[in-house]
Amino acid sequence: MAFRPLLFVLSVLALVGLSGALYAQLESGDRGIPPIDSSGTLEVTGIHVDVGGPDAQSGRYAGWRIAQRQGFRALYAKMHNVPIGQAPNLPDSTLDDIVSSINIEREQIGPNRYIADLGILFDRARAAPFLGVEGGEVQRSAPMLLIPVTVSGGASTTVELKNAWQRAWAQFRTSQSPIDYVRVSGSGVDPMLVNAEQISRPGRGWWRNIIDLYGAADILIAEVQLHRAYPGGPARARFIARHGPDNEIVGGFTMTAASSDALPKMMVDGVQRMDELFSKALAAGMLKRDPSLDLPPPPIIELPPEEVVAKPASTSNSFQVQISGDVNVYNFAMAHLRTMSGVESASPQQINPGGTSYVLVRYRGDAGALASALSARGWAADAAGTVVRIRSSSDKPPPIPPPPPVQVPATPQQQPQPQPQPNPGTGKQE
Repeated sequence: MAFRPLLFVLSVLALVGLSGALYAQLESGDRGIPPIDSSGTLEVTGIHVDVGGPDAQSGRYAGWRIAQRQGFRALYAKMHNVPIGQAPNLPDSTLDDIVSSINIEREQIGPNRYIADLGILFDRARAAPFLGVEGGEVQRSAPMLLIPVTVSGGASTTVELKNAWQRAWAQFRTSQSPIDYVRVSGSGVDPMLVNAEQISRPGRGWWRNIIDLYGAADILIAEVQLHRAYPGGPARARFIARHGPDNEIVGGFTMTAASSDALPKMMVDGVQRMDELFSKALAAGMLKRDPSLDLPPPPIIELPPEEVVAKPASTSNSFQVQISGDVNVYNFAMAHLRTMSGVESASPQQINPGGTSYVLVRYRGDAGALASALSARGWAADAAGTVVRIRSSSDKPPPIPPPPPVQVPATPQQQPQPQPQPNPGTGKQE
């Protein structure tokens, strides 16, 4: 019949359109903002300078000198939580050595005047001795998967398209924040996994797969609801900080922008304030991992008491060791278990970063002896049945003891020679 070729053509066009839509969803031409690496720098932004000089170049040089001095004092005051007046002054030669770069946020250069807003980046390793902080490190949280959500015009997006909110998070320098952010770039499969619909899904299995894929332990959602008076005109934004798979609200605030040109600056300031909200929530103990994100613990094998007693001491028994702590504590605990005398094997059953991990251990002895051996190495350990629970007794896991020295057998040249003995009959030595 005549309509059959027409139906076939329409079916082919529909398949082509569907494949094109899928390809467009995965294509990364309009998205993909990789986050900057700020692990080796410390940054101070928003330093305003207004200086004069005999010429434009001299005024600019003098302005940068002043910005370096103000930037170091502001960074010192922030890291030590003291007024900026109590921060020390460093000579310009020292500042030139520890300053990594100067970012120009806004500047106006005149014949004999220089006005600018600058950002100063300090080299972490070089500036640490002058800041009085070992290594310039800060106490960090567990890895947190950050999902930036933009609600504008009734549509919610994350990383499907390039936007000012995601760009502000990608350019945010996280080295001074106590939050260990895991930021997605928007390339590859990111828009299909970390999209605006995902934050409303309650299924823990899917959430668990996503955070495991990105190497995170928990979820943070940074949402901005943007309202524009008219295209290109003033804008009002409501920022909401959320945590966990159930979208628990941590806090929020409102900001305004006079025009679309001021929108990127408002987003940058919004990131700074939202990071402060997350940091305060972490200090208050609010950013606790939802226990439902952990896999259910494997079953505990209970051995009959008479069977355990009947076994000789040289026979190995199976115990479940439960390790409480982050990834660093888990790694040290596994290193201790695998180097302890009497341990035949230590096989991970389930690894939960920031929660409780489970390890199956074969040990020549009972659970009490295994707990005592771990306590002797500096762990806080207790045993109940066939389960041994351990955790770090301090802020850091106990170090691994050095291996015993290797006994080198003496060579024939090093062996002592026999001494001659006197003859009882003659009294002479033979």
